[in-house]
Amino acid sequence: MMLSRPLKMILVSSCAALLGWLAPVVFPVSASAQQKAETKSGPLYVVTYVDVFPNFTDETLKALRQFATDSRKDQGSVRFEFLQDVVRTNHFSIVEVWQNRKAYDAHLTQQHSKLFREKIQPGLGSPFDERLYNLVQ
Repeated sequence: MMLSRPLKMILVSSCAALLGWLAPVVFPVSASAQQKAETKSGPLYVVTYVDVFPNFTDETLKALRQFATDSRKDQGSVRFEFLQDVVRTNHFSIVEVWQNRKAYDAHLTQQHSKLFREKIQPGLGSPFDERLYNLVQ
């Protein structure tokens, strides 16, 4: 079905207007919610997805092993593991548990954390997908 140019323009501008209207409604993030997440005490769970180009898989595995070893020594580290996808072996998940947000934030400032990200940066197939969670009881 071919649409005329004016009709296409109406549809495109209507969709853009709708998305512009929905974005603040569907994805609100209040400052108080952000602040509450940052100050919550108790364990912090972090899951990070790392995807690299296939030719960087071995190099990334080596860097992940060292990063895990170093991170487990950080103050406030409860658990630190990384997983490799069974089929897409160039896809990894890092699963971390920290005593609290403060311990995690301190971990991010450590030299080994910065060095890890620098080492694998050239091979990244997509940006880090890092997600922070609180335990639901």
